[in-house]
Amino acid sequence: MRFEFHGQSEDNERGVASGHNNPDLTPLGVDQALELAERYADIAVDAVYCSDLLRAKRTAEIGFGSRGIPIVEDGRLRECDYGELNGAPVSQVHGHRATYATTPFPAVESYADAAARVAPLLAEIKASHGNATVVIVGHSATYFAVEHLLKGRDLAAMLAEPWVRMPVWVWELDY
Repeated sequence: MRFEFHGQSEDNERGVASGHNNPDLTPLGVDQALELAERYADIAVDAVYCSDLLRAKRTAEIGFGSRGIPIVEDGRLRECDYGELNGAPVSQVHGHRATYATTPFPAVESYADAAARVAPLLAEIKASHGNATVVIVGHSATYFAVEHLLKGRDLAAMLAEPWVRMPVWVWELDY
């Protein structure tokens, strides 16, 4: 299984944390999705799963839509719901990420809650696709959930680490 981030969104460009807000991709985000298509041009992909938020859906569609690969939208892959902090400055939300490892953002969910909603989907992907290559297009909360669930990494520790966005992460789906 491979993980890809959605391309740059309008909120990313403005320096705000979208959460469950639904901005579209910027022109740079479209270019990033096209680069994703190039990265996978010679890789057999069985299926693509993406968040149902526009920035992830459009990234998946631009990256894989022309190849006839099934693209499955699933709300369980959404970004963490920051509640009243959806759309707040990134420094306000991500600067205190570790605080919300198990404590919910005001009146909504924690990163542990987000991981709990991703877990059954990973089991479904394994049951449906075995060891075939599956790409997930999602958000930072999706990444943290998969890293936690498949590698057993501590959420609070990951959330406290400096953030480094990689072009692609690859995991073996064997939990």
